[in-house]
Amino acid sequence: MSHRFCADLSREQHDPLAGSAAHFERNLLISWPRNKWTRNLRHANDMPDSLAKTLDAIAADGRRVNLIHRREQADESHQVFLMPERRRFVVPREALETFLAAWQSGAPLTAWEGARVDHDLLLCCTHGKKDKCCAKYGYQTYKQLAQVVAAHELPFDVWESSHLGGCRFAASLILLSPVRKYGRLTPQQALPFLQAEAQGRRFLPGYRGDSQLTPAQQCAQLAALTFLEQRYPTANLTLQDDTGNEHRRRILWRWEQDDAHGRLQTVCETATILRVDMCSDLDDGPTESLVWHASEISPA
Repeated sequence: MSHRFCADLSREQHDPLAGSAAHFERNLLISWPRNKWTRNLRHANDMPDSLAKTLDAIAADGRRVNLIHRREQADESHQVFLMPERRRFVVPREALETFLAAWQSGAPLTAWEGARVDHDLLLCCTHGKKDKCCAKYGYQTYKQLAQVVAAHELPFDVWESSHLGGCRFAASLILLSPVRKYGRLTPQQALPFLQAEAQGRRFLPGYRGDSQLTPAQQCAQLAALTFLEQRYPTANLTLQDDTGNEHRRRILWRWEQDDAHGRLQTVCETATILRVDMCSDLDDGPTESLVWHASEISPA
């Protein structure tokens, strides 16, 4: 194909962000130097096989495991985060397997316990060994996010991250916790994105949705937030009803902001687009994929 990056093709095909926010609510994050990451999101090439197998077992048990990185983090000392528990640990490399065994068995972790996580973690995928879009677009955005947070003293803890899903949406980001996913975030959008989130608003140009919702509900949520944005930018949405079939859903929301409230009804339907999910698929060419889009929205 003439395209060199899957993210470029995704933009040209109007591949919607909303509906792509699936992610585990429970996360284990381990700092590890990025230059040691392998293509696997939780393995490093200097990681003992026994540790890699332990991380695979944790993932198989239903907790997402990612490696994270930033330059000032010491190579031989690891920050470990449990989310949504908002717990942070500082663990020497030689003690990582002991720490994980203690955590899995429910033993006390006081020897490694660090300061509680008061700020949301902001992870930006820079996993170039997984997909070159995340190296090209992700690292530029990560640097700007880190600079903006420091310059404006915003309440986020910013890290580079291994694969977060949705490489075609690079720069791909996730906020923990609860899980909120974003895509196609440019360095120029870093400040308005961070300001919106700091004020409790979703940054709608890059919002992929709430991971606890279905793809159709994520599509409807973005449509409802967009509908309310001018007059009620911090409205809270509560899902009230969802009916229909696999290609057309009628979704009802209740919204509230301060003393104002109401209901919105959104109809979302599927459409077919041609896309590739990763740069490694470009040589094979795009395949048909179903996506959701909002076709109707009105006060109920």
